Amino acid sequence: MDRGQRFGIEEEYFIIDLRSRRLLAEPSARVLAACREAIGEGFSYEMFQGQVEVASPVFDDAVDAATYLGRVRRELDQALAEHGLGFISSGAHPMAGWQAQRATPQAHFQRLFDEFRIVAQRSVLNGLHVHAEIPAGVDRIAVMNEVLPWLPMLLALSVSSPLWQGQPSGYCSYRQVVCDEWPRMGIPEYLLDEPGFEHYLGLLKQTGAVASDANIWWGCRPSLSYPTLELRMTDACPRLSDALALAGLFRVMVKYACLLPAPGSQYSVECHWLLKENRHQARRWGHQGRFVLAPETPVLSLEQWLTLAEQRFGATARALGEEGVFIKARQILRDGTSAQRQSAWYEASAAPAEERWPAVVDGLLAESREGQVVPAS
Repeated sequence: MDRGQRFGIEEEYFIIDLRSRRLLAEPSARVLAACREAIGEGFSYEMFQGQVEVASPVFDDAVDAATYLGRVRRELDQALAEHGLGFISSGAHPMAGWQAQRATPQAHFQRLFDEFRIVAQRSVLNGLHVHAEIPAGVDRIAVMNEVLPWLPMLLALSVSSPLWQGQPSGYCSYRQVVCDEWPRMGIPEYLLDEPGFEHYLGLLKQTGAVASDANIWWGCRPSLSYPTLELRMTDACPRLSDALALAGLFRVMVKYACLLPAPGSQYSVECHWLLKENRHQARRWGHQGRFVLAPETPVLSLEQWLTLAEQRFGATARALGEEGVFIKARQILRDGTSAQRQSAWYEASAAPAEERWPAVVDGLLAESREGQVVPAS
């Protein structure tokens, strides 16, 4: 088996005032310059001024990814600490009132706020995005259709946005609920191949529904800029080890699909329907979700689904040097997802409900620092 499978990772971070624990609405130019210097070439602005993004270089293996992102998190934490600030990597800030946030003054973001108004204003969210390279000549939509049924499993492992505006949302990933307010986000349209995707884009451009550069934000999509398939469904992960495990799982799934003679050939309308329900189970219940992969197959727990994934993708993982991803994924189940830990921190406090969220932010700050883990109790 060809060992090659290049990939890249994008992480998004909230900048936090360490005294108030609130999301910084308007960082100073000095603070943003410090972030830019700490992150380096991969630095990018995000929709809100209190967010920054790191877009990694192209990686050949998981060791390079761990080294790079570990360095970024460590140096960003040190740079922000000099200003009395920190950062958290989570799907949502537990107490970030979206009304108080300020849009990043760049033309690209301004167009989004002008077009989508309150939908854009409410999207104070962080995601984990993973790009996996697709070889020339391989249909990316076919590969996408092969991996799509498995993506709610990755979402369920990543969930990190259970609190919204200071109170429990009832969802493990409220970020994914907010995402559904946008058009062309969430589950991709049912498409058979890349020519069908191009026809879909062409129709939307012809009608003026999207700009020439096409605003398509599905939870998994063919990148418009790179020869990759991009995972976008997963919440940002406070623990770097969790982010690396999820990136590794996606990388393995894509590689497996690329090696099939006819990837995506078993993806049906019924699978598409079940994909929508499995995503709902993942965002609502996380590790407690109940999942069905195909018609007339049994209901699976997340742990059973992970076992099935190892049976399907294990050989590919070993060939890529990613054999540890299933051990790491089970570690997430044993330790609890970020949503579980955040809910535990919130419920453990004896303070009134409106005063409990600082303890959650403190936990997220500690876990987002490279190498630090906070117990759930």
